[in-house]
Amino acid sequence: MLKKKKSKIINEKKVNLLDFNLTQMINFMLTLGEKKFRAIQVMNWIYKKYNTKFSKMSNLSNKLKKKLEKTANINLPECIKKQKSIDGTIKWNFLFGSDFIETIYIPEKKRATLCISSQVGCMLKCSFCATGSLGYKRNLLVSEIIGQIWFAINKIREYQFKNPALPKIKNIVMMGMGEPLLNLKNVLIAVDIILNSHSFNFSKNKVTLSTSGIVPAINKIAGKIDISLAISLHAPNDIIRNMIMPINKIYNINSLLSSVKNYLLYSKANKSIVTIEYVMLLNINDQLKHAKELINLLKDISCKINLIPWNPIKNSFYKCSNYTRIIIFFNYLKSNGYTVTIRKNRGSDIDAACGQLIGKIK
Repeated sequence: MLKKKKSKIINEKKVNLLDFNLTQMINFMLTLGEKKFRAIQVMNWIYKKYNTKFSKMSNLSNKLKKKLEKTANINLPECIKKQKSIDGTIKWNFLFGSDFIETIYIPEKKRATLCISSQVGCMLKCSFCATGSLGYKRNLLVSEIIGQIWFAINKIREYQFKNPALPKIKNIVMMGMGEPLLNLKNVLIAVDIILNSHSFNFSKNKVTLSTSGIVPAINKIAGKIDISLAISLHAPNDIIRNMIMPINKIYNINSLLSSVKNYLLYSKANKSIVTIEYVMLLNINDQLKHAKELINLLKDISCKINLIPWNPIKNSFYKCSNYTRIIIFFNYLKSNGYTVTIRKNRGSDIDAACGQLIGKIK
């Protein structure tokens, strides 16, 4: 007798539903032979009820639940360490495969900001930033970007049972590890999920993308997304910026500011104002002459300026500008009609402050 051949079981890789915006979720449901409205139901379970178990999605048919179990998952990042600063800032270290990234929760009195990462490492090598010393490893997937937010919001909800005064996350800033505009495809999908009413439903005024100045990408997103934009300028001229930010040798200040003007033509977020980020480095870019150059440089840009006292990193020769220098710089900008803020030092005792993220477990 001929033996019957055993049929081969094809183990197709399951898709992570955190990778899908609403349009992609609808398309996925259609491939399963389901109606479009099922996409909204599933997204509401994931992003409104913070449920990751298909079996508990009570308004789905059993047939659909079985299809989802076979073809999909909701795979969240693995948090392997949590650190809490004396000022209340929390740093979560996540493991993606063999790669580490960091996400920061920064509480204020009535609100909190979540600083998320978009890459493992960074290829731009800004000399004052710890992440740049890592070099570039890879882009984060959409699910790895979105997973940081899902985890943080859900975790803060848990903490609030013991500490009801702990503020909700009301702002998302892409200012963590990596250059968001060098992971453009995944970042655009992630932004869509962050803004969509069926997922996180953040206001465009509460979501900020910070870039070191990838000019073609800024031009590309103009008119496609409308969120707050922050520019890591950090210098009033090309000579200094070339020295501290190698990307300026490719896209100089004039080309960068030109792309910013173009973006603001289409953007209504943050009242069509861009944030200019400016790290204060002693004897590098912090003198009064630099402040004068800066106001001349920005005279045609609708902006506010955020001065950032430099946070120490290992093996760096930089020093932070002293308080007197920072105040003189601040007052000069303000006296010339600019809206100026000085960033608070948050989480520096756990290496969670601006420029300190390095994705390593200590």
